[in-house]
Amino acid sequence: MFAIKAEVSDPGAEAFAFSEQKTIYGGKHIARGDVIFVFASENEGGSGLIASGIVTSAEASPKKPGIARQTPRVSITTRRTALARRRLGRSEFRLFSDWNDGRPETELNFKFYRQATNKIARISDEAVAFLRGFF
Repeated sequence: MFAIKAEVSDPGAEAFAFSEQKTIYGGKHIARGDVIFVFASENEGGSGLIASGIVTSAEASPKKPGIARQTPRVSITTRRTALARRRLGRSEFRLFSDWNDGRPETELNFKFYRQATNKIARISDEAVAFLRGFF
């Protein structure tokens, strides 16, 4: 399962499209049919976790010629399956910064909020179970 932090222009939309998103921690393996949790990036005016959904298409972006080291990028579309009922964003994750405590909250903070960039990441079963509690 996966999560994405990205700019979301309409948090209530039935579907989302994300073009050429950076990937980390196995995010490049996202595929059609995968479950995804959508975080609206606070850097672009979002509020954190807004929805869960199913990936309806995923396509790897081609690498740019002449650049030796590139982060894999993927374009995806998703169909929303649920809206978050409670807030979960940067301020809620701030308490979880002991990177070795093994908590799902810490995993999500580490992967999505330690750096400001938007991205897609594979998340653990424990993180999935934690996020499901918000729907």
